This record gives sequence, structure tokens and C-alpha cells, in this order.
Amino acid sequence: MKNNLSAEQKLVLFEEGTEPPGSSELNSDKREGSYHCVNCEENLFNSIAKYESVSGWPSFYQSLPNVFETKIDNLLGYERTEYHCKKC
Repeated sequence: MKNNLSAEQKLVLFEEGTEPPGSSELNSDKREGSYHCVNCEENLFNSIAKYESVSGWPSFYQSLPNVFETKIDNLLGYERTEYHCKKC
């Protein structure tokens, strides 16, 4: 685990925060390869599963198996499913 995460990374990873839509450098990233957790470096996605969702966030139609845990929240008045790195 990394100790040098930015405040924004800690907010997103551990405090149920999110980065502003359209702010991620990964939105326009077209390189082939893998996407890893910034904290533990677990491989989460393969680039072939990335698609242009116009949501403002990098989007993938499939993750690698058994890398996420989910949590339901209703903070906005409707049900949302949050995905969290299983190792973190």
C-alpha cells in the first residue's frame, strides 16, 4: 500500500468521494495494457474493455474477475452501486 497518495486519491479510494467529471487524464487514454489500483497496484481492467461513455469518467464494460467489492448507497435519494478495490 502506498503512503504518498494525494488528498483527492484518498477521498476517492477511502471516503466514497469522486473526482469531478471530465477531470481524469484517463478519459482520453487510448494506450493498450492494464489499469491498476493506484494504491495497491492490483490489476483491475484491461484496456480492451474501455469504452467512450461520455459520462465524464473512464468507463469499462468488464473488470477482471474477483477484483472488486460493491457497496450500495442511497446518498442522492436513489440506489447507486459503488465498486471498491477488494484488496484496499
